[in-house]
Amino acid sequence: MVHADPTVDGADVADGPESDLAVARAATPRPIEEVAADLGLTRDEIEPRGDGIAKLTQSAVRSAVAGEHDGTTVLVTGMTPTPKGEGKTVTSVGLGQALSGLGESAAVAVREPSLGPVFGIKGGAAGGGYSQVLPMEAINLHFTGDIHALTAAHNLISATLDNHLHQGNDAGIDVRRVHWPRALDVNDRALREAVVGLGGPARGVPREDEFVITAASELMAVLGLAEDLADLKERIGRIALAEDADGNPVTPDDLDVTGAATALLRDAFRPNLVQTVEGVPAFVHGGPFANIAHGTNTLVADRVGASLADYLVTEAGFGADLGAEKFAHVVARQGIVPDVAVVVATVRGAKRHGLEMWPADFDTLDATDPEAVRAGVDNVKRHVEIVESFGIPAVVAVNVFPDDAESELLALESTLSDAGIAVARSTAYRDGGEGAMTLAELVRERAGTGAFEPLYDLDAPLRQKIETVAREVYGAHGVEYVDGADEDLDRVEAWGYGDLPVCLSKTPYSFADDPSLTGVPEGWTLTVREVSPSAGAGFVVVKTADVMTMPGLPAEPAAEDIDVDADGDVSGLF
Repeated sequence: MVHADPTVDGADVADGPESDLAVARAATPRPIEEVAADLGLTRDEIEPRGDGIAKLTQSAVRSAVAGEHDGTTVLVTGMTPTPKGEGKTVTSVGLGQALSGLGESAAVAVREPSLGPVFGIKGGAAGGGYSQVLPMEAINLHFTGDIHALTAAHNLISATLDNHLHQGNDAGIDVRRVHWPRALDVNDRALREAVVGLGGPARGVPREDEFVITAASELMAVLGLAEDLADLKERIGRIALAEDADGNPVTPDDLDVTGAATALLRDAFRPNLVQTVEGVPAFVHGGPFANIAHGTNTLVADRVGASLADYLVTEAGFGADLGAEKFAHVVARQGIVPDVAVVVATVRGAKRHGLEMWPADFDTLDATDPEAVRAGVDNVKRHVEIVESFGIPAVVAVNVFPDDAESELLALESTLSDAGIAVARSTAYRDGGEGAMTLAELVRERAGTGAFEPLYDLDAPLRQKIETVAREVYGAHGVEYVDGADEDLDRVEAWGYGDLPVCLSKTPYSFADDPSLTGVPEGWTLTVREVSPSAGAGFVVVKTADVMTMPGLPAEPAAEDIDVDADGDVSGLF
């Protein structure tokens, strides 16, 4: 195992590294062939894609997926997050490094970063400090081109659909009921609503349209859940793009574009292999939204990791109410069942709920207030209860930030311990794997002590599935269907999608569908406004509010601080 140097450019990092980029550049990665060998992969089973990056070959993927997925799967989820996030990826990477430090064969699997957050406000998704995946700059920019391939495949379907309208519309598509948008992997609010086909007959059929960020494309979810290339092609072919005059779905198969779209995604389907700062194998693959989709890396990456390593650490988006619930009801049904879960909590996150603060005032949250932390622990406990309701044993990881007060950390830990919850402090950002050793030991101790069980059966009616999640996961008093959602449900079931799992889309900042309801809200009703099938992905999307599928840039976007010099060195990237 490769250990990170505890200094960066000679600076003492007792309080944390100088910057994520500095750590990444100071690290000495292992040859990717050695990293692959840790997983039993030969040189012929990987295709190098630059320094420290490789894609698995199709044959290696087939072999691993066909094998036994008998590694211990650790699902990293979290409490209700603040807009800045609570550090699930840092914890995932640090835990993988800690398990390796304990002598276990370990691998980490995380999503590919979208360019939207990178140039927007939140930053990348490669972890940070001494618990990040390398090469950080490449992963957060173009990487292996997977997201570009998804963007191209998505827009090929869009172009084919509009060309079909222009060429005579043999499928009888109702131009008022085209549901397939266009995609772009950049935050651009001006494209949320658009009109295409203007300029006369030679330029197409005028209609309303929209753009989504590529992570929100159903193709991203399709790639994330496909078992092999044949399954990928089948899933693309059944996507509901639009409706015809009789209200029946029109699909890529109907437009004869399925094969071409699959061809563009042939290489993107193969998992990307990189490594952590400490040389632990890491798969960075896929990146669907955790609201309108399932919010985790690809099924194929998880299957490969669980086949080749004794421990696979994989991450779900947002808190347990969204990410872990979707993992349990969507991903686990395809064979990747968590043996144990880690719920990431922070002083900042607990304090926000103790102070009943929305939106989060980070200046106020910086003030030391142990009593507010204690008051907010109920939110963390509820996320633990959600995980355990699936029969998955849980451990809380307290992710430590450099400015956390010891009194607040003790308040968080002691309140959880007094409630009988296993808890460990993690300083993985500052200390790498060494900072997550206690957490890793707890994970090993509790893994496999539960018995997984979904909360609903697939043959239950859609309304029953929705109400089960609303009541048993979110804690809602009931469900109200408005704005035509009842008719949507009837139509989706009439189309034959009633036996799919449901994917509820709501704010990640509260258990409720109102982000101002902090803590553990009671006595509220979930409002369902729209229901639509993600037939290719294999779930039904249930929208509880307007869903932001094309984010906008903030007043001071991160892009303004990013530059490149004459030698090609990037600056300002984290």
